[in-house]
Amino acid sequence: MKYVIAIIQPHKVEEVKESLNNAEIYRLTVGDVQGYGQQKGFLEVYRGSERVRMVRKVRVEIAVNDDFVDSAIDALCQAARTSGGKIGDGKIFVLPMEECIRIRTGERGPGAV
Repeated sequence: MKYVIAIIQPHKVEEVKESLNNAEIYRLTVGDVQGYGQQKGFLEVYRGSERVRMVRKVRVEIAVNDDFVDSAIDALCQAARTSGGKIGDGKIFVLPMEECIRIRTGERGPGAV
């Protein structure tokens, strides 16, 4: 089992969701986040002082069984990439997932994903 985290552009959420559904991945969690990477954020001047303003992104989290890892990554890359691919398209992180437990039934392991 793996835990896949993708940081993507906000306007790509619907495309990512549709692409994951086409790959038979129906469960995901989405949240608004802020940060910066190679883009370095935006320099903002407020009352004479400068500060870096974070870039708005969306964090997509998916728990998948090992058989679905590659198809999840492919679906994310295909849907989240802008035309021509640009800085700021996002990142995907794949982490090992030790355990998954379905609260309603107490089921554990790959069947609970």
